[in-house]
Amino acid sequence: MNHNAPLPPLSPRPLRHLSEVHRRVMTTAQLKSHGISPAEMNDQCRPGGPWQQFLPGVFLLHPGPPTSEERLHAVLMYAARERSPGVPSQPNAGEGHAPAYPDAVITGLAALTLHGFSATPPLTALDQIDVLVPRMRRLRSTGCARILRTSALPTPQQVTGLPVAPVPRALADAVAELTDASAVRRLLTEAVRGSHCEPASVVRELNQAKLLSRPHVVDAVDSLLAEGRAIAEDRLYEMVRDYALPDPVWNVDLRLPGGPHLGGLDAYWPEQAVAVELDTRAPRQGQRQDDDALWSEYARKREHLERLGITVVYITPKKLRDAMEQQAAVVRTALMAAADRDPAAYVVVLPRQ
Repeated sequence: MNHNAPLPPLSPRPLRHLSEVHRRVMTTAQLKSHGISPAEMNDQCRPGGPWQQFLPGVFLLHPGPPTSEERLHAVLMYAARERSPGVPSQPNAGEGHAPAYPDAVITGLAALTLHGFSATPPLTALDQIDVLVPRMRRLRSTGCARILRTSALPTPQQVTGLPVAPVPRALADAVAELTDASAVRRLLTEAVRGSHCEPASVVRELNQAKLLSRPHVVDAVDSLLAEGRAIAEDRLYEMVRDYALPDPVWNVDLRLPGGPHLGGLDAYWPEQAVAVELDTRAPRQGQRQDDDALWSEYARKREHLERLGITVVYITPKKLRDAMEQQAAVVRTALMAAADRDPAAYVVVLPRQ
């Protein structure tokens, strides 16, 4: 056989309908659909040949090392659920149309890098790419593809045309493999400082992954929550300034004259008897009762203050980040409504301890 002879025309579907990366990485089924027999595939992958089998059932149609993009698509091709016979493997295939990868989602460090994290290694430095598949899939890790099984696949976000786990889930999967406390802290800090997500969503995923029993993760979470509260407080200051709300008194404790402590508040408008409190609760493993108790305390405080004629507005960090204008409108409405309410009870305002 003349190994230098060109391949026969690929039929019935020519390759030009595929985007560039999908002319370089293809599965056995895709090659068969173009009229390439298994014997021809093997021949092209001979030592020194023009192709290489990169992962089981996935071929790289050039001899050199794969690019980062090729590795990502190859891993997804390997992990994706096979379609039924007769169903095209590249629906709507054409320039600008991303391929579908059923039941396969990039996660872990590779996903965080795709989301734009700077604390993660570049894709070229990752020995393995984590990919989530349903728990019942019979698939094993091989080559650069590390298979992570899950009972519930997260709804992927499309990043550069690839199905990528949302940041909180990708963080949890990355942290599960890390033992370096400083690396964990850097990732969690960047998630919040970079406005990728809120601390509560990260803690929820870490909790579900049962990672909050690891001391280095707990330490990082404590720093994360402190960081998250500081950022939320800065956004609260920004909201008051940018939306021209009256200046409140900040970070105060309220007490009845000669009576009990009523609770701390992030912002308080004494003349209108309106208060704002940031809800920065985050669920912890084994602390559901503590979380319920904290919420009950919030509710008791709110009820007590409102009996005294004080309106309490609770704002979550997520709402401050995603809907600041709406939250400013809620506070402004409460301030304007004060004129129509009965005067509030007299309370003593002190700096928060």
